[in-house]
Formats: sequence, C-alpha cells, structure tokens
Amino acid sequence: MTALDRSPAAGSTLRPWQDPTLPVEERVDALLAEMTVEEKVAQLGSRWEGNTMGDPEVAPDPEEGGTGNVAPLQDVFAAANTSSFRDAVRLGIGHLTRVHGSKPVSPAEGAAEVVRLQREVVEQSRLGIPALVHEECLTGFTAYGATVYPAAIAWAATFDPDLVARMATAIGRDMRSVGVHQGLAPVLDVVRDYRWGRVEETMGEDPYLVSMIGSAYVRGLESAGIIATLKHFAGYSASRAARNHGPVPMGRRELMDMIMPPFETAIELGGARSVMNSYSDIDGVPAATDPWLLTEVLRDDWGFTGTVVSDYWSIPFLATMHLTAADAAEAGVQALTAGLDIELPDTLGFGQHLAERVRRGELPEELIDRAARRLLIQKAQLGLLDAGWTPEDSVSDAGTVELDSQANRELARELAERSVILLDAGTALPLLGEDRTAPRRIAVVGPCADDPRTFMGCYAFPNHVLPRHPGLGLGVEAPSVLDALRAELPDAEIVYERGCDVRTPDREGFAAAAAAARDADLCVAVVGDLAGMFGQGTSGEGCDADDLRLPGVQEDLVLELAGTGTPVVVVVVSGRPYSLGEVHPRAAGLVQAFMPGQEGGAAIAGVLSGRVQPGGKLPVQIPRTPGGQPHTYLQPPLGADSDGISNVDPTPLFPFGYGTSYTSFELGEFRISDTEVPTDGEFTVSVRVRNTGSRAGDEVVQLYLHDVLAQVTRPVRQLTGFARVRLEPGEAADVVFHVHADRTAFTGRDLKRIVEPGDIEVFAGTSARDLPCSGTVRLTGPLREAGHDRRLHTPVDVRPVGGRD
Repeated sequence: MTALDRSPAAGSTLRPWQDPTLPVEERVDALLAEMTVEEKVAQLGSRWEGNTMGDPEVAPDPEEGGTGNVAPLQDVFAAANTSSFRDAVRLGIGHLTRVHGSKPVSPAEGAAEVVRLQREVVEQSRLGIPALVHEECLTGFTAYGATVYPAAIAWAATFDPDLVARMATAIGRDMRSVGVHQGLAPVLDVVRDYRWGRVEETMGEDPYLVSMIGSAYVRGLESAGIIATLKHFAGYSASRAARNHGPVPMGRRELMDMIMPPFETAIELGGARSVMNSYSDIDGVPAATDPWLLTEVLRDDWGFTGTVVSDYWSIPFLATMHLTAADAAEAGVQALTAGLDIELPDTLGFGQHLAERVRRGELPEELIDRAARRLLIQKAQLGLLDAGWTPEDSVSDAGTVELDSQANRELARELAERSVILLDAGTALPLLGEDRTAPRRIAVVGPCADDPRTFMGCYAFPNHVLPRHPGLGLGVEAPSVLDALRAELPDAEIVYERGCDVRTPDREGFAAAAAAARDADLCVAVVGDLAGMFGQGTSGEGCDADDLRLPGVQEDLVLELAGTGTPVVVVVVSGRPYSLGEVHPRAAGLVQAFMPGQEGGAAIAGVLSGRVQPGGKLPVQIPRTPGGQPHTYLQPPLGADSDGISNVDPTPLFPFGYGTSYTSFELGEFRISDTEVPTDGEFTVSVRVRNTGSRAGDEVVQLYLHDVLAQVTRPVRQLTGFARVRLEPGEAADVVFHVHADRTAFTGRDLKRIVEPGDIEVFAGTSARDLPCSGTVRLTGPLREAGHDRRLHTPVDVRPVGGRD
C-alpha cells in the first residue's frame, strides 16, 4: 500500500492522526510522536516549483515596459533550485507555492499540477502528509483569467466592510475550488508616507478604517475555508523616506498605537489564522528575528495560535541584506527562535541543518515541535490528515469553476462604483444634466484613458505575471475609460489622444491632445499610475516616488489642456494620492479612482455621466503640493499647520474621509448620552443625517475623538467609528455610535496601554475636516490599563427616521 492509499483496509485501525473524530490537538500530538526530527523540519519549508521569475528567457524586458527587476534575487533563486522536486519532498514539505499563480494556466491545468505535485509529496514521503497550497489574493485570486477586483486602497474608499467581506468570500470560494488552502492577504500596513510604492495594497492611513475593512476581508476569506495571512507584521509601511525594505525609525509607542491595531483586530474579530513578517527592521531589529513582535506581543499578549510565515526570502535576506546573520542557515535559527514557523516561498534557512543542530544539542527540539505543531494543526483543520483525503478530491470543482463569473464581475462592478470619489463636481459634472443631453463632442485624453491595466494593482495577474508572457492580453475582459464612455454616451462624438506616457518625459503628443481638446465641447483627461514591480511601474512593490507630483509629464499635460479654454474634467486613476493643488483650480470637475479593477472603466464612466451616484470617501488625504505634506492626518498639534513656525503648510487639498456626490446631505440633532462616564464605562453619540438633495445617495457619517490633555501627545483628531448610510431624497436616519471608554486608550509613557481620565472632545461629520457637530465627554475615575480584552471597535446602529421633508 502506498502512502497515497490512505483508506485503511477492512478491519484495520486508523492511525490516530488520520481519525477526524479525534480532537485536532490529540491527532497532531500523535503525529509528532511518530515523526523523526528530519520529518518535522521538512514541514517548516516550502517549494516554488516552476518559478520563472529569475529565468532570463522569460524575465521581462524593462525597455518593453515589463515588470520585475529580479537582479537582487538571482542568488536566492539559484540557491532555491538545487534539487529535484522529488528529492525536495522525500521527507515531506509544508507548503507548495503559487501553483496557479506563477504562469498563465487554466483552472483545469493548475488543478492537474496541484494533483501531480501533491501525489509526489504523499507518495515520496514515509508518512504521506499533503502540502498546504498558498496563493496571492491581493486584488482577487492572482491567477490567469480570474476576476481582477479593485485594489485594497479602493476597498477602503467604499467605507463598506460588508461589501468587502462579500468580495473576499467570493475570492476564497474560487481559490478553494482549485485546491488552494491559504491566501497571502490582506495587507494591514497603515500608510505613513504616500510616497511608498505599496500604498495601493493598503487600506489607507487610519488604523481604525484599516482594522474594520481588513477584518471584514479576513472574515470573508476564512468563511470560504481559506487561511487568511495578515501582512506585513509590522512597520513595513513606515520606512525611512518611504523606500521599499527601508529601515523603520519608529518607537514602540507609535508602532503600538498606529501600526499594530489592525493586526490585533483582524485576529480577534476576523479570525485570521496566519501572519507574515515584515521585511523591514524596526530600530535596528529585523522583524523576522524579533521575539518581542513574533512571540511576546503576537502569542503571549494577543493569544494568537496560528502560523507565522516568512515573507518571500526574508530569512536569507537576514544574511544578504540586513547582515545580522552569517548565512541562510544561521538566519533560519534566528527566525525560528524568535517565533517564525514556516519559510516561504522556498526552503533555504529552514533546511535540514536544523535537524543536524538538534542532533548535536545546539538547538532545542522543542522549537522545531512548536512550529511544526502549528502547521500540522492547520493541516488537520483543512482535512489534509484525514484517511480519505486525495489530491483529486481537493480539486473536484476545478473542471466547472469559472474564475471570472458573471457574479464575480457584478461584485467587482459594485465595489468599483462605490469606491470612486467625486472630489469636485465643478461646472461640468455630471455630464448628463437634467435634460439628459451630453456634450456633443468630447475629447478623451491621457495615458490612463485607453489602458485598463492602469485599473489594476501590481499583484493583479495582468500586471504581475503576464508581462513575462506577451501576446496573451489581459486574460479578462476589462473595458477602458474610453471604451466605457463610448458605451455610456452613444450619442456623443468621442475622439481620443494619448497625449503622453504614464512615466516618460516625452511631450510629442501634447500638440495633438491640445488640438483635440480645442475642437471639443469638453475634455476628459485620465491620468495617474501604471502598476509594476521593483521600479518598472509608477506604483507597486519597489515603485516608490521621489515626490507626489503626477508621474512623468502628466500634470503638464493637464495644464496644457486647461489652457485651450475647453472645460477639462480630470480623472486620476492611481495607487497613491498625488498632489493636485495645481490641477484642481483649472479643472471643470475632479474625480479620484484608486485602481478600481477590471470593471473600473464602466464605474468611472457611470460617475462621469451621472448614472452612478458617487459615494466613495478618501482613505488617504489628497496633498496640495508635491513635497509639503507626505505625512497623514493623524498628527499631534505640532504636525499641523504651525502658524508661522515653519514656512511649509501641511494642510491637504482634500482631507481624509472626504468625498462629495450629486446630492446633498445635512447633519444635525447631535446628542451625547452622558457628559461624564467612568474610565471603564460607555456612552452613545447620536447624529441625524438627512438627504437634502434631489437624488438618492450614500453618505458616510464619521465619528472622531480628541484627547484634550494626555501624558503623551495625541492626534488632533482620530477616526473612532463610521457608517455608510443610503438615503432617498428627503429621508433621514439617526446614526448611533456606542463608544466604550476603551476606544480612547493609548500607549502611555511606560509603554502600557491605558485609559486616562479627562476630557474627550467628540466630533461627528463627513470628513476629518468637515465636522459640524461636536461635544465633550469627561472620563472619570482612576487611570486604567486596557489589555487585549478591550473593545476594539465601535458598534453603530442606523435607525431610519419616519417621514420625508
């Protein structure tokens, strides 16, 4: 009988770890007792079979606009491919890396490869333990032909956790149907500097917004049976000068108050079962070897019981980049000791040298057992240890699954529409007025107008993998803004000029673009980003920015168009916010779309025409100038405009939480239930929102707090609750926030999280700057320590008010 034939013969007894009726912990303990130390070590590694990132035959040519400068990784790739797959799995293996997501394959082809690899793993190893299969899912399942949803920065712009949870459930179902067990998402890094290339992968600059949207994504993914992986723990987004992999000069107080809450919340409220370390060091200590992060906080304080997986090659990077380990083997010992469990995407630091060290008495076997137990528990939970498991059963739905189904596309469209932000309707929007007559002749200009790749993040398959496979197109249907406007406005004559590229300084197209605008009744300029990897895009991993001016000569193009005298509506399609202080005064309308995915063209066209009522809100500020304010709204008093102390004014052009629409809303009847509550008490805040316009629409009611006097500096205001409310014309609703005193907690001077007595200012409004309602609550009683059992969110009730105006 081979290891793959796991059904026991008649009359035989199941081996304990194969018996699904036994408690998971009992099964895993029995399996560990049977395993050799070498077999346990093998469970801590992974294999990326078929990785072509470092192959010069298929690596992208930067001159052709390909993504992925992999030169720094060549040595790593070479070290990871020194043995055959059969030899690599003879003792078993923990993970299989990106079987579907490394090259363009159909679901059936990818599933067949999963079966082939799993058969090798089970048949070649003594105990026949299957591998866990993981994939990327930052903008949907990163696989050929799978739906490309909006990027995470756009999820946050919806301020709609339930919608994000629905999306994540759909992503998880598709992944599970083709044999995937773990998804490497979401990114919970809180934006600290807009110049960082991976802003597009984040959910914005506010830890509470990131916590709520991120936890919703986790709930959705986990509900579909996929292990969610929280990235990147911790501090990655706060690197010096916003450089990828840069050092993080951050103290623990800022880390604990601004960076870590989304991770804690996604574990507690979302049920995340995996965490991935950050590449960066914090105050000189690499996250991959920091026991305070990976064990004391994550395990001891938060009670996390899942797995910590390494970001790709972050263990060997300790030797090659951080220079805190002599080689990959020593790096593996350091990471394992700190609390890292699984090495991805290949086995370099967690190789069999660990078993040799155990045999020599140089490494406690308990560390190997600790990590292996965490992974094997997940394999048991997923059914991989059950006697009846087969590779074929794990992909039984692959022949019928449609990775870009109509239901997926409708969900992607809904997300895209809810994420588009109307910054200023100006004089031209909506294009279809009350008489439903569009401008007769429209010039559509700009490098993002006819390229749907600009709608997609750097981890979307068309931008992440397909540049290495020219000729295959996008793999999904994705109309551009130009295509969508022609469909949206069939009676208008629409002409198109590119004007310039996204990133090059070439101005040769300016003259033709200006001529097209001059001859039109209206010009729509679509500018922004094209995502790539490691410097081959204007947004994405390793695509950091010197400043916040629109890339290349795009701002100059917009100013040239405005100089023609034709009204110009500016649409920014980007992964980060850009300074629009020069553009806004010259625009007849201004729209921000944060990488809205494959349905983004129709969503943008619908907002421009007026068919779609915009309701998105800014999860990041829009800067006024390219270099004056790279920081976020969460600043203490000295971070705000300093009244002449500095000549640089950091005031944004548009604040966090801002977004307008084609109707109007009014907030009033503001009530706070109690003016005094104890430091362990709770109060409610109620505010009435009314649609005072002529169209149905959504408003996001936002609650902010400010600690008036604290033992350390505190933000001038900080988001504490929100609710997206849809109202018909004349309708009203009371939005009631239930605020526990825990929601005022912060890290004090002794680095303990506390609730401090004193006055708390309470603000309600529609952005961090538009706060018409305010009051004060006094917290009374003793200073109180607030641990992991504190309230992590602010429940909200939306109560319709009878009658209309």
